[in-house]
Amino acid sequence: MRIVTALVLLTAPLLFSSVAAFADDERTAGTKPMDHSETYRQLDLLGDVFERVRAQYVEEKEDKELIENAINGMLTSLDPHSSYLNDEKFEDMQVSTRGEFGGLGIEVTMENGLVKVVSPIDDTPAYRAGIESGDYVVQIDGEPVMGLTLSESVDKMRGKVGTEIELLITRENEEAPLNITLVRDIIKIRSVRHRIEGNSGYIRITTFNQNAESGVKKAIEEIKAELGNKLNGYVLDLRNNPGGLLDQAIAVSDIFLDKGEIVSTRGRHDDDTKRDNATSGDLTESLPIIVLINGGSASASEIVAGALQDHRRAILLGMKSFGKGSVQTVIPLPGHGAMRLTTARYYTPSGRSIQATGIDPDIIVEPAKIEPYKVKRYREENLKGALDKKSANDNNAEEEDKKDKKDGDEKEVGDEIQDYQLLRALDLLNGLTLYKGSDPASKG
Repeated sequence: MRIVTALVLLTAPLLFSSVAAFADDERTAGTKPMDHSETYRQLDLLGDVFERVRAQYVEEKEDKELIENAINGMLTSLDPHSSYLNDEKFEDMQVSTRGEFGGLGIEVTMENGLVKVVSPIDDTPAYRAGIESGDYVVQIDGEPVMGLTLSESVDKMRGKVGTEIELLITRENEEAPLNITLVRDIIKIRSVRHRIEGNSGYIRITTFNQNAESGVKKAIEEIKAELGNKLNGYVLDLRNNPGGLLDQAIAVSDIFLDKGEIVSTRGRHDDDTKRDNATSGDLTESLPIIVLINGGSASASEIVAGALQDHRRAILLGMKSFGKGSVQTVIPLPGHGAMRLTTARYYTPSGRSIQATGIDPDIIVEPAKIEPYKVKRYREENLKGALDKKSANDNNAEEEDKKDKKDGDEKEVGDEIQDYQLLRALDLLNGLTLYKGSDPASKG
C-alpha cells in the first residue's frame, strides 16, 4: 500500500527511496541481501501505465479515481476479502459494525466472477424476498455482474432508501433464474434475539456486531429468570450468521466456556501468532448447549462453533458451515479511508483450520418442511353394532367426541414451530435431560 501510494503521488526518485526503506525492514528483507532491480522495473511499468491512461484514455479520468482503482485492484486480486475502502465506504463499514446501515440486508462474497450470497440478514428486504444462502446474483438492474468487482457490485445494490432494485438470481436445483424485486431500506440489526421453547432457552445471533456479547448475556439472564430450575439447556442458533467482529466471537465463546483456548490466529510471521483463552466462569452453568449451523454460518460464527465443539461443550447440529477461516484487519489510512487486508488464518482449539473446508456438525440435519400427516383412523364408533357413547351422565359426549377427532386427526405435528432443525435440537435437549435425570437442575 505504501509503495503504490508513493508511485502515483510522488516522483520516481522519492518512490525508489521509499522502496529501499521498505526493503530494509527485517521481516521483509530477511537475512540475505535482496536484489530489488526487478521491483523497480515493475514499479516503473506501473508508473508508465498510469501516465498513459491519464494522457491517452478516451475520456478524462480523475487521478484520485485511477489511484483508488489501482489500489483496489491490487488488494482484491489477493483474495475475496481484501479491498480498499475510500472515506465513504470506511464510514459505511464503521456504521454497519455498530448495527445500522442502508441496503438490502445480504452478506455477500465473490465466487467465479459472480456475487454469492453468504446469508440474508433476518428481517431485511433480502430475507423477506426469500433470498437464500448459496444464491448467485448474476444481474443487478439488468446489468451483468460478471466483470464487476465485489465492491462495485455492492455499490450498485446500495442506494436511496425506498427505491426498487431488481436482482437476477440463480439457485441450485432451480432450472430457471429468478427475478426478485426488492425495495432498499435502512437495515437495523438486532444482533441477538431470544425466547423460551418449552423448558429450553433459544438464543439466535444474527451477526457479531459490537452488541453481540452484551446481547447474549442479557438473553441468558432473562431466560434464567423466567424458567428458573426448569431450564434444561440452550439452543444457540448461528445459522445464516455471516460473522463480524473477531473480539465479539471470542467474547461470546467465553460466555459458554470455563477454561481453555478459544481460537488462535496465525499470520505470516511467527511473532504474529496470538492465542485467546477463556476466563473462569460459564454463565450457562454447564447446562447442555445445541448449536445450529448451516452453509450461511461463516467466519465469527465458525470460531464460536469450532471452540464449543472442540471443548465438547456443545453438540453441533445442522449442515456444514461456510468455511471462511481467515482474519481481516482494517487498517486506517489517514486522509485516504482504510484498507481491509487478510492478515491471518484462525484455528480452532484443536488446531483445525477450516479455511475452504468448513465445520462439520456432529449431527447432520437437513432443512425440511413440516406438514401435517393425516391418517384415516377407524374408531370404536365405526364398528358395526358399537355401543352408543352417549349416556344419561354425559350430556356433552358428542361435543367432546368432535374435539377428540379434531385433535387426533388434524394436529399430527406441532403447529407452533415449523423449523425442522430447531425441533430436532429441542428434542435432543429434552433427551439429554432425561438421560441425566428427571431433575433439570442437576448439572453433572
